[in-house]
Amino acid sequence: MSKKIVVITGSPRKNGNSFAMTDAFIQVAEAKGHQVTRFDAAMKNVGGCHACETCFKTGKACSFDDDFNTIAPAIQAADAVVFTTPVYWYSIPAQIKGVIDKLFSFVVAGKDIAGKECAMIVCCEEEDMSVMDGVRIPLERSAALLKWKMAGEVLIPGVLNVGDIEKTDGCKQAAALAEKF
Repeated sequence: MSKKIVVITGSPRKNGNSFAMTDAFIQVAEAKGHQVTRFDAAMKNVGGCHACETCFKTGKACSFDDDFNTIAPAIQAADAVVFTTPVYWYSIPAQIKGVIDKLFSFVVAGKDIAGKECAMIVCCEEEDMSVMDGVRIPLERSAALLKWKMAGEVLIPGVLNVGDIEKTDGCKQAAALAEKF
């Protein structure tokens, strides 16, 4: 069955390692007949959540009108949401964090977005797998809060420079993750 999959990236480096894995995921997902909508958060204007709790009261997800208001309807309509990002300073990069924080808008507004599948594709410079915990744990907890089913995780250590991903099986794992949908 064809699914609507939203992919949200967190890297500002268009030819970087997480983008290579994102492309591998999307290529397989589309080949399987899924409709993929991609948002490169680093190329969008998404500010942080203001915790004003006026979400959806203006007809848009966020009262502070930024690009999250183009992402939110796609998330709402999606069957699955996939986050792809490098680790920045042991945590979630600011470029994607605004999008993740603004998922709060669905909770505040009482929007039922439960039952979606969720996945993550993450890479980091260091070899220590626990370096990715600063991304993995918040995304897992967010998925649980939203009542999304974690469909899979691709966690690739040891990649810093553009092209380092080719020395790993990261793109192969990302493609295999797409097969799960």
